[in-house]
Parts: sequence; C-alpha cells; structure tokens
Amino acid sequence: MNRLPAISAAILLIPSLLLAQTNSGPSTGSKIEPLKVFAVTGDDAGQELDFAAKHAGKPTAFIFIQADKWDRPLARFLKVLDQELDKDRRDVAVIAVWLTSDVEKTKEYLPRAQESIKLSQTVLAVYPGDKNGPQGWSINPGAHLTAIVAGDNRVIATFGFRSVNDLDVPNVLAKLPAKK
Repeated sequence: MNRLPAISAAILLIPSLLLAQTNSGPSTGSKIEPLKVFAVTGDDAGQELDFAAKHAGKPTAFIFIQADKWDRPLARFLKVLDQELDKDRRDVAVIAVWLTSDVEKTKEYLPRAQESIKLSQTVLAVYPGDKNGPQGWSINPGAHLTAIVAGDNRVIATFGFRSVNDLDVPNVLAKLPAKK
C-alpha cells in the first residue's frame, strides 16, 4: 500500500522529465563544424574568431543559449559546470554562445552577466548571424540550452534542454573525454 503514492508520483514525473530534453545539436561522431562567434569575455574578448578551429582536438563544451530563454536556472547550470571543471579539468574549454536577434544588445549584456556569475573557465560569446544558430550545428530553436561535448574535433555527445538547471551538469561532465 505504501508504494502507491511513490508509483503515482513517478508516473506524473516521467512525462515532465521527457519534456525537459529535446533533440538538438549535431549527431554523435560527426565532425565539429566551423563556429565563428564574437567573444565578449575571456582572453579573446572583442574579437570574432572560429572557436571550433581554436579548440580543435581539445576537450570542449560548446553551449548554445537561446537569449530569450536566459534565466536563473540556466545561469546556475553554467556556473556549476564552470566550477566543476575548474576543480580538476582545466584542460576543458567551455564556449557559451548566445543566439539572439539583437546581437548588439547581447554584446552589452554579457559582460554584466559575467560580472554577476563570475565564470573562470567559460568564454561568453554571441553568434552574429541567424538566431537559429550556425549552419552545421543543428541547433533546435525549441531547446533553451544545447550542450555539445567535443573531443578530437568530433562530437561526443549532445544535450538539448527545454528546461535545465545545475542538476543536469553531471550528465554533461560524464561525457567528457578522459583527461590525458
């Protein structure tokens, strides 16, 4: 009898968990396509460059954020990802790319976001083209956040989230290539 409430809760929770994820990003095993974005923070701030080429062969997490979906849980996801990598995976680059219809406004906003969440290992950037993302990256505009884990210039894993928070970070970290 005591199991009935737990079973009922699980039945109600499963559909919401399934709705939290969606297909977004290139297929696993595919080659990383060029990614020319404008860096707003980090060592390359103020420059437009191809971060895929810059980090070719290195473990990288490419994070695509729909600017109009940016909220506290999404910020918390980025902060916790950054903190966890800072502990023992300084070899992993994180490039967080905002997809927006107002590139200039986003360029002005991202330094304030960086000041607020204080990321140490994550570059904040904006894609200067179509808000649906760069060609070859297969970003689903319905995904609030798309995380693409790459290594050796190939896609290792993709995650498309309609809803995301810091509890999703371990799943992304688990897909990183082993430290060399």
